[in-house]
Amino acid sequence: MRAVIIGGGIIGLASAYYLSQYDVDVTVLEKSTIGAGSTDRANGGIRAQFSSPVSAALSMESIKVWERFAVEFDTDIEYRRPGYLFLARAESTAEQFHENVRKQNELGVDSEFLTPQQAKEHCPELHDEQFVGATYCPTDGFADPHLGLQGFSIAANEAGVDIQTKVAVTDVLCNAESVVGVETDAGTIEADYVVNAAGAWAAHVGEMAGLELPVSPKRRQLMVVDPEIPVEEDIPFTIDIDRSVHFRPEREGSAVVGGHFSNEDPDKDPDHSKTKMDLDWAAKTIEEASKCANYFGPESRIKRGWAGLYAVTPDHHPIIEETVPGFVNAVGFSGHGFMQAPATGQIVAEIIANGAPSLVDVSDLTADRFDRDAHLEEGTVIN
Repeated sequence: MRAVIIGGGIIGLASAYYLSQYDVDVTVLEKSTIGAGSTDRANGGIRAQFSSPVSAALSMESIKVWERFAVEFDTDIEYRRPGYLFLARAESTAEQFHENVRKQNELGVDSEFLTPQQAKEHCPELHDEQFVGATYCPTDGFADPHLGLQGFSIAANEAGVDIQTKVAVTDVLCNAESVVGVETDAGTIEADYVVNAAGAWAAHVGEMAGLELPVSPKRRQLMVVDPEIPVEEDIPFTIDIDRSVHFRPEREGSAVVGGHFSNEDPDKDPDHSKTKMDLDWAAKTIEEASKCANYFGPESRIKRGWAGLYAVTPDHHPIIEETVPGFVNAVGFSGHGFMQAPATGQIVAEIIANGAPSLVDVSDLTADRFDRDAHLEEGTVIN
């Protein structure tokens, strides 16, 4: 059996590695360089705090891999677990937080609802008077996305996966019954299965297979800041949900800060989306962060910044399925691709090698849910 994976990011390489464990002949095609899409621009968050059961399950299964990654893949991904702290300013948000915690606890996620004063114990410079509640999970955290990608890439290569860069797929080839391969700018490759793991390019690749996938490339930005008060490494990944700003500790007191504040959120052309940070956005983000915690203020110094693309579906959940015979989609992770890559890679491998997934029930993640108006709900989206 032969599989071709389109996309050399974390989803594509994780899928390639796990497929190789089933003795599938795997080729990864990346039109640029490994990780050049969204993976190397990701924030690295790894959390189980989701209000959606399927998202929580994908993360929990992935966390099992991230926990043993250093040993299993001989790669230190700098995995740190100071927790995630979600903050609510509005009473309606706090009510949703209570429901989120109830659902998460039923799934085995060790989250809890906190008063603002309890939240301040985890984040000492928090403006606790601005909030009405919070949730916290001590086992959430973050890691280095590039190192995670490197671990999967090396393991896949050692397992015999053919990883080709600077090779662009120009068409997905089908006969009357199924996919039969791909056309590239370097020639034709026959395959029994083709996996769409193209991230921000997912809709374009879907079109090659005759599909209209509702996956939209959306621009998001991050920056590393030297704050006025150092953000210690045990401070949680902190998210002010109602103001859409967030920060997490980096190294030596610095912080990674992000947010999205505009009502306008146009689709971007992934081939021509600029990767430089906007200075106006940076000033606005620091201002918003200062309203959340006293770490930030006018003397905060920007060390560096960048922009990347979220591949967003209308309900912020991915599409994971064999959509047409021989064509498997693993797309639309809406900012959660890095954290959920290990579970997704295993599921893609199960779909191809076993005919159906068993690790997580992903039956709700079909592309036709949008046609059926069966959108899923997630109350902890981080922009």
